[in-house]
Amino acid sequence: MHIEFRHLRTIKAIHEEGGLARAAQRLNITQSALSHQVKGLEDQVGVELFVRRSKPMKLSGAGMRLLRAAERILPELAALEAEFQGLQDGKAGRLHIAIECHACFEWLLPVLERFRRAWPDVDVDIRPGLAFGALPALMREEVDLVVSSDPDDLPGIDFTPLFDYEPTFVAAARHPLAEKSFVVAEDFRDQTLITYPVDRTRLDVFNALLTPAGVEPAEIRQVELTAVILMLVASMRGVAVLPDWVLRDRGSQGEYVTRPLTETGVTRRLYAATRAGETTTPFMAHLLGLARTEPVKLQGHARGSMPA
Repeated sequence: MHIEFRHLRTIKAIHEEGGLARAAQRLNITQSALSHQVKGLEDQVGVELFVRRSKPMKLSGAGMRLLRAAERILPELAALEAEFQGLQDGKAGRLHIAIECHACFEWLLPVLERFRRAWPDVDVDIRPGLAFGALPALMREEVDLVVSSDPDDLPGIDFTPLFDYEPTFVAAARHPLAEKSFVVAEDFRDQTLITYPVDRTRLDVFNALLTPAGVEPAEIRQVELTAVILMLVASMRGVAVLPDWVLRDRGSQGEYVTRPLTETGVTRRLYAATRAGETTTPFMAHLLGLARTEPVKLQGHARGSMPA
Protein backbone atom coordinates (compact mmCIF):
# COMPACT_ATOMS: atom_id res chain seq x y z
CA MET A 1 0.00 0.00 0.00
CA HIS A 2 1.35 3.41 -1.00
CA ILE A 3 -0.45 6.44 0.46
CA GLU A 4 0.78 9.82 -0.76
CA PHE A 5 0.36 13.29 0.70
CA ARG A 6 -2.05 14.10 -2.13
CA HIS A 7 -4.29 11.28 -0.94
CA LEU A 8 -4.43 12.80 2.53
CA ARG A 9 -5.24 16.22 1.06
CA THR A 10 -7.97 14.61 -1.05
CA ILE A 11 -9.64 12.88 1.90
CA LYS A 12 -9.57 16.07 3.94
CA ALA A 13 -10.92 18.23 1.10
CA ILE A 14 -13.85 15.90 0.33
CA HIS A 15 -14.74 15.63 4.02
CA GLU A 16 -14.68 19.41 4.52
CA GLU A 17 -16.44 20.27 1.24
CA GLY A 18 -19.04 17.48 1.45
CA GLY A 19 -18.72 16.29 -2.14
CA LEU A 20 -16.46 15.68 -5.11
CA ALA A 21 -17.37 18.77 -7.14
CA ARG A 22 -16.43 21.36 -4.53
CA ALA A 23 -13.43 19.35 -3.37
CA ALA A 24 -12.15 19.15 -6.96
CA GLN A 25 -12.50 22.91 -7.29
CA ARG A 26 -10.61 23.43 -4.05
CA LEU A 27 -7.83 21.07 -5.17
CA ASN A 28 -7.75 22.65 -8.63
CA ILE A 29 -8.33 19.36 -10.48
CA THR A 30 -11.24 17.99 -12.49
CA GLN A 31 -14.00 16.07 -10.75
CA SER A 32 -13.25 13.10 -12.98
CA ALA A 33 -9.59 13.09 -11.97
CA LEU A 34 -10.56 13.36 -8.31
CA SER A 35 -13.02 10.48 -8.59
CA HIS A 36 -10.36 8.37 -10.29
CA GLN A 37 -7.88 9.20 -7.52
CA VAL A 38 -10.37 8.17 -4.81
CA LYS A 39 -11.12 4.90 -6.63
CA GLY A 40 -7.41 4.17 -6.94
CA LEU A 41 -6.87 4.88 -3.24
CA GLU A 42 -9.76 2.59 -2.26
CA ASP A 43 -8.33 -0.14 -4.46
CA GLN A 44 -5.03 0.21 -2.62
CA VAL A 45 -6.45 0.08 0.90
CA GLY A 46 -9.02 -2.58 -0.03
CA VAL A 47 -12.04 -0.90 1.63
CA GLU A 48 -14.51 1.86 0.80
CA LEU A 49 -13.53 5.19 2.26
CA PHE A 50 -16.84 7.00 1.64
CA VAL A 51 -20.53 6.29 2.10
CA ARG A 52 -21.58 7.39 -1.36
CA ARG A 53 -25.33 7.19 -0.80
CA SER A 54 -25.22 10.00 1.74
CA LYS A 55 -25.49 13.70 0.97
CA PRO A 56 -23.29 15.43 1.83
CA MET A 57 -20.73 12.73 1.10
CA LYS A 58 -19.58 11.12 4.35
CA LEU A 59 -16.51 9.15 5.31
CA SER A 60 -16.77 5.50 6.25
CA GLY A 61 -15.11 4.21 9.41
CA ALA A 62 -11.94 3.47 7.43
CA GLY A 63 -12.15 6.92 5.86
CA MET A 64 -12.34 8.54 9.29
CA ARG A 65 -9.14 6.77 10.31
CA LEU A 66 -7.42 8.15 7.23
CA LEU A 67 -8.85 11.61 7.95
CA ARG A 68 -7.39 11.55 11.45
CA ALA A 69 -4.01 10.71 9.96
CA ALA A 70 -4.38 13.58 7.46
CA GLU A 71 -5.26 16.05 10.23
CA ARG A 72 -2.15 14.99 12.13
CA ILE A 73 0.33 14.70 9.26
CA LEU A 74 -0.56 17.57 6.91
CA PRO A 75 -0.12 20.39 9.48
CA GLU A 76 3.26 18.93 10.45
CA LEU A 77 4.27 18.79 6.80
CA ALA A 78 3.14 22.38 6.23
CA ALA A 79 5.05 23.55 9.29
CA LEU A 80 8.16 21.72 8.13
CA GLU A 81 7.93 23.31 4.68
CA ALA A 82 7.41 26.73 6.25
CA GLU A 83 10.32 26.18 8.60
CA PHE A 84 12.68 25.27 5.76
CA GLN A 85 11.44 28.24 3.77
CA GLY A 86 12.06 30.45 6.78
CA LEU A 87 15.60 29.20 7.16
CA GLN A 88 16.30 30.10 3.53
CA ASP A 89 15.28 33.73 3.98
CA GLY A 90 17.14 35.63 6.67
CA LYS A 91 15.35 38.98 6.42
CA ALA A 92 15.05 41.00 9.60
CA GLY A 93 11.79 42.57 10.69
CA ARG A 94 9.43 43.35 13.55
CA LEU A 95 6.81 41.04 15.01
CA HIS A 96 4.92 42.63 17.88
CA ILE A 97 1.99 40.51 19.03
CA ALA A 98 -1.15 41.43 20.96
CA ILE A 99 -3.35 38.70 22.42
CA GLU A 100 -7.06 38.76 23.17
CA CYS A 101 -6.84 35.36 24.84
CA HIS A 102 -5.48 35.21 28.39
CA ALA A 103 -4.60 31.50 28.21
CA CYS A 104 -2.80 31.79 24.87
CA PHE A 105 0.58 32.14 26.58
CA GLU A 106 0.39 28.37 27.20
CA TRP A 107 0.99 27.62 23.52
CA LEU A 108 2.29 30.93 22.18
CA LEU A 109 5.56 30.92 24.11
CA PRO A 110 6.69 27.51 22.70
CA VAL A 111 5.75 28.78 19.24
CA LEU A 112 7.85 31.92 19.67
CA GLU A 113 10.79 29.90 20.95
CA ARG A 114 10.81 27.82 17.77
CA PHE A 115 10.30 30.97 15.69
CA ARG A 116 13.22 32.74 17.40
CA ARG A 117 15.62 29.98 16.43
CA ALA A 118 14.71 30.29 12.75
CA TRP A 119 14.48 34.12 12.69
CA PRO A 120 17.02 35.49 15.20
CA ASP A 121 17.02 38.91 13.56
CA VAL A 122 13.27 39.49 13.87
CA ASP A 123 12.35 41.71 16.82
CA VAL A 124 9.65 39.79 18.73
CA ASP A 125 7.55 41.26 21.52
CA ILE A 126 4.20 40.46 23.20
CA ARG A 127 1.91 43.32 24.13
CA PRO A 128 -0.70 41.99 26.60
CA GLY A 129 -1.57 45.53 27.67
CA LEU A 130 -3.31 46.03 24.30
CA ALA A 131 -5.62 43.07 24.86
CA PHE A 132 -8.85 45.04 24.46
CA GLY A 133 -7.73 47.53 21.84
CA ALA A 134 -5.65 45.07 19.86
CA LEU A 135 -7.31 45.28 16.44
CA PRO A 136 -7.28 49.10 16.33
CA ALA A 137 -3.61 48.91 17.34
CA LEU A 138 -3.00 46.52 14.45
CA MET A 139 -4.61 48.94 12.00
CA ARG A 140 -2.47 51.77 13.41
CA GLU A 141 0.63 49.56 12.90
CA GLU A 142 1.42 49.60 16.60
CA VAL A 143 1.40 45.79 16.59
CA ASP A 144 1.84 43.31 13.75
CA LEU A 145 -0.29 40.33 14.76
CA VAL A 146 -3.31 39.85 16.99
CA VAL A 147 -4.44 36.48 18.35
CA SER A 148 -8.24 36.59 18.56
CA SER A 149 -11.29 34.35 18.65
CA ASP A 150 -13.53 37.10 17.23
CA PRO A 151 -12.85 37.74 13.53
CA ASP A 152 -14.25 40.95 12.13
CA ASP A 153 -14.69 42.44 8.67
CA LEU A 154 -12.01 45.11 8.77
CA PRO A 155 -10.51 46.77 5.69
CA GLY A 156 -6.93 45.70 5.05
CA ILE A 157 -6.93 43.03 7.78
CA ASP A 158 -6.63 39.27 7.18
CA PHE A 159 -7.95 36.76 9.71
CA THR A 160 -6.07 33.48 9.28
CA PRO A 161 -7.63 30.46 11.04
CA LEU A 162 -5.15 28.85 13.42
CA PHE A 163 -6.87 25.93 15.13
CA ASP A 164 -10.09 24.77 16.75
CA TYR A 165 -10.23 24.02 20.44
CA GLU A 166 -12.75 22.83 23.01
CA PRO A 167 -13.58 24.86 26.10
CA THR A 168 -13.54 22.13 28.75
CA PHE A 169 -15.29 21.94 32.12
CA VAL A 170 -13.00 21.09 35.05
CA ALA A 171 -14.20 20.00 38.50
CA ALA A 172 -12.80 18.15 41.49
CA ALA A 173 -13.12 14.38 41.18
CA ARG A 174 -15.39 14.33 44.23
CA HIS A 175 -17.57 17.22 43.01
CA PRO A 176 -21.23 16.25 42.37
CA LEU A 177 -20.97 17.42 38.75
CA ALA A 178 -18.11 14.98 38.18
CA GLU A 179 -20.74 12.24 38.03
CA LYS A 180 -22.23 13.75 34.86
CA SER A 181 -20.96 12.85 31.39
CA PHE A 182 -21.37 16.49 30.27
CA VAL A 183 -22.48 19.78 31.80
CA VAL A 184 -25.06 22.34 30.67
CA ALA A 185 -25.64 25.99 31.50
CA GLU A 186 -28.01 25.27 34.41
CA ASP A 187 -25.27 23.31 36.18
CA PHE A 188 -23.38 26.57 36.78
CA ARG A 189 -26.23 28.42 38.50
CA ASP A 190 -25.23 27.40 42.03
CA GLN A 191 -21.47 27.18 41.42
CA THR A 192 -18.44 29.37 42.04
CA LEU A 193 -16.92 29.82 38.58
CA ILE A 194 -13.15 30.40 38.60
CA THR A 195 -11.98 32.36 35.55
CA TYR A 196 -9.04 34.34 34.27
CA PRO A 197 -9.15 38.08 35.14
CA VAL A 198 -10.67 39.27 31.86
CA ASP A 199 -14.03 40.69 30.88
CA ARG A 200 -16.72 38.02 30.57
CA THR A 201 -17.25 38.94 26.92
CA ARG A 202 -13.81 37.39 26.32
CA LEU A 203 -14.58 34.14 28.14
CA ASP A 204 -15.78 31.11 26.18
CA VAL A 205 -18.00 29.82 28.97
CA PHE A 206 -20.07 33.00 28.83
CA ASN A 207 -20.01 33.50 25.04
CA ALA A 208 -20.83 29.92 24.12
CA LEU A 209 -22.97 28.75 27.04
CA LEU A 210 -24.04 30.95 29.93
CA THR A 211 -24.99 34.24 28.27
CA PRO A 212 -27.19 32.66 25.55
CA ALA A 213 -28.95 30.62 28.26
CA GLY A 214 -29.36 33.60 30.60
CA VAL A 215 -27.57 31.78 33.42
CA GLU A 216 -25.45 33.55 36.05
CA PRO A 217 -23.09 31.59 38.34
CA ALA A 218 -23.57 31.98 42.07
CA GLU A 219 -20.12 33.60 42.28
CA ILE A 220 -17.23 34.46 39.97
CA ARG A 221 -13.67 34.27 41.25
CA GLN A 222 -10.87 35.63 39.07
CA VAL A 223 -7.43 34.03 39.19
CA GLU A 224 -4.38 34.91 37.10
CA LEU A 225 -2.55 31.57 36.84
CA THR A 226 -3.79 28.31 35.36
CA ALA A 227 -1.95 26.26 37.99
CA VAL A 228 -3.74 28.15 40.76
CA ILE A 229 -7.11 27.70 39.04
CA LEU A 230 -6.57 23.94 38.94
CA MET A 231 -5.39 23.91 42.56
CA LEU A 232 -8.56 25.70 43.67
CA VAL A 233 -10.72 23.37 41.57
CA ALA A 234 -9.08 20.30 43.10
CA SER A 235 -9.71 21.83 46.55
CA MET A 236 -13.46 22.10 45.87
CA ARG A 237 -13.30 25.92 45.86
CA GLY A 238 -15.11 26.15 42.55
CA VAL A 239 -15.28 24.89 38.97
CA ALA A 240 -13.64 26.20 35.81
CA VAL A 241 -13.82 26.11 32.02
CA LEU A 242 -10.43 26.06 30.32
CA PRO A 243 -9.28 25.57 26.72
CA ASP A 244 -8.20 21.99 26.08
CA TRP A 245 -4.64 23.05 25.25
CA VAL A 246 -4.22 24.53 28.74
CA LEU A 247 -4.52 21.06 30.28
CA ARG A 248 -1.40 19.73 28.58
CA ASP A 249 0.82 17.47 30.68
CA ARG A 250 -0.94 18.53 33.89
CA GLY A 251 -1.10 15.38 35.96
CA SER A 252 -4.20 15.45 38.14
CA GLN A 253 -3.46 12.31 40.21
CA GLY A 254 -7.21 11.77 40.10
CA GLU A 255 -7.93 15.08 41.86
CA TYR A 256 -10.05 16.59 39.07
CA VAL A 257 -11.94 15.51 35.98
CA THR A 258 -12.85 17.14 32.67
CA ARG A 259 -16.21 17.11 30.95
CA PRO A 260 -17.54 18.61 27.68
CA LEU A 261 -19.86 21.60 27.65
CA THR A 262 -23.24 20.22 26.48
CA GLU A 263 -23.79 16.74 25.12
CA THR A 264 -22.20 17.52 21.75
CA GLY A 265 -19.40 19.70 23.11
CA VAL A 266 -18.49 23.27 22.17
CA THR A 267 -15.87 24.16 19.58
CA ARG A 268 -14.21 27.55 19.20
CA ARG A 269 -11.61 28.78 16.72
CA LEU A 270 -8.60 31.03 17.14
CA TYR A 271 -7.43 33.38 14.42
CA ALA A 272 -4.33 35.42 13.68
CA ALA A 273 -5.15 38.91 12.48
CA THR A 274 -2.49 40.55 10.32
CA ARG A 275 -2.31 43.43 7.88
CA ALA A 276 -3.18 42.10 4.44
CA GLY A 277 0.08 43.12 2.82
CA GLU A 278 2.14 41.29 5.44
CA THR A 279 0.29 37.98 5.87
CA THR A 280 2.37 36.14 3.27
CA THR A 281 5.77 37.61 4.10
CA PRO A 282 8.22 34.78 4.79
CA PHE A 283 8.66 35.16 8.54
CA MET A 284 4.94 35.86 9.13
CA ALA A 285 3.95 32.80 7.10
CA HIS A 286 6.42 30.74 9.10
CA LEU A 287 4.98 31.94 12.41
CA LEU A 288 1.42 31.21 11.27
CA GLY A 289 2.47 27.71 10.28
CA LEU A 290 3.99 27.10 13.70
CA ALA A 291 0.92 28.54 15.42
CA ARG A 292 -1.30 26.07 13.58
CA THR A 293 0.67 23.01 14.71
CA GLU A 294 2.15 23.58 18.19
CA PRO A 295 -1.24 23.83 19.98
CA VAL A 296 -2.37 20.58 18.35
CA LYS A 297 0.47 18.81 20.14
CA LEU A 298 -0.63 20.30 23.44
CA GLN A 299 -4.24 19.29 22.82
CA GLY A 300 -3.12 15.74 22.16
CA HIS A 301 -1.13 15.66 25.40
CA ALA A 302 -4.08 17.05 27.31
CA ARG A 303 -6.52 14.47 25.97
CA GLY A 304 -4.06 11.69 26.64
CA SER A 305 -3.27 12.68 30.23
CA MET A 306 -6.68 13.66 31.63
CA PRO A 307 -9.17 11.19 33.05
CA ALA A 308 -12.38 10.63 31.10
